[in-house]
Amino acid sequence: MIRTTLALVCLCVAQWASAATYPFPKEGSSIVGTIQYHDVQAGETMSDIAKQYDVGFLSLMAANKGVDPFLPQAGHVLTIPSQAILPNVSYEGIVINLAELRLYYFEPEHNVVHIFPVGIGRIGRDTPEMTTKISQMRESPTWTPPNSIREEYLLNGIELPAVVPAGPDNPLGDFAIRLAFGSGTYLIHGTNKEFGIGMRVSSGCIRMNPKDIDWLFNKVNIGLKVRVIDEPIKVALEPDRSIFIEAHEPLTRSDGTKKDMVVPQELQWWLEEFEVKDTIARAAIVAQNGVPIEVVVAN
Repeated sequence: MIRTTLALVCLCVAQWASAATYPFPKEGSSIVGTIQYHDVQAGETMSDIAKQYDVGFLSLMAANKGVDPFLPQAGHVLTIPSQAILPNVSYEGIVINLAELRLYYFEPEHNVVHIFPVGIGRIGRDTPEMTTKISQMRESPTWTPPNSIREEYLLNGIELPAVVPAGPDNPLGDFAIRLAFGSGTYLIHGTNKEFGIGMRVSSGCIRMNPKDIDWLFNKVNIGLKVRVIDEPIKVALEPDRSIFIEAHEPLTRSDGTKKDMVVPQELQWWLEEFEVKDTIARAAIVAQNGVPIEVVVAN
């Protein structure tokens, strides 16, 4: 089990609720944060609670399967998915894991990582995997919707102008970060909607809470490396020899395919070395609750 002092637990809880900032895990570890719990109050919805803890709506639902997202019972204790295995990447720049609906911003010069929920492209307008960089940053951006988007809106009875000016009606919100990938059509941006963070709702761009994109916009610069990955299963072999798996629901792509959800080969090798069956790992993959599950307990 991961053991921390009470002071460290309190620090992590406070940090996750405010910009989700964590020091890099100690050498050999890849887990940050601690699981939190929330006692539902009368009238609260999962959307309210997700905003309070700055976690994604679907992530909160996955960690609490069977709970009514609109009318959770008062007094019910929800699991807050505020612990994560870091993606298997170098700790630099921005990393967006589509399957997690999370954005990681690594600051190696400060030895910290910041974690945010994001909205991504809906089925048919998938956000692609990519390795790219920031090419442009705009405050109070205008939006020039492509013809395909204007036609889509028109089918729903909404006629979009050729250019949507900055302001409360602009779906890009107050800040937009353009990525160099392809023709530069993909953005990390804010939103003028209350709903949709931590969901597949966009036309392919990466959508953030207004307060989160405000914070990120003022931290990053043109040229920063950005990677978009799709990693629904993550594993961690910790320094104390415990092993964890974190499984998320795989994305359905435009062609109807999903990534295979099987026990990763690396994890199979570790389990064989420890002479442990893969029963818990397979159960975690079926559950897809998006939180780290211990499959081998430390000696």
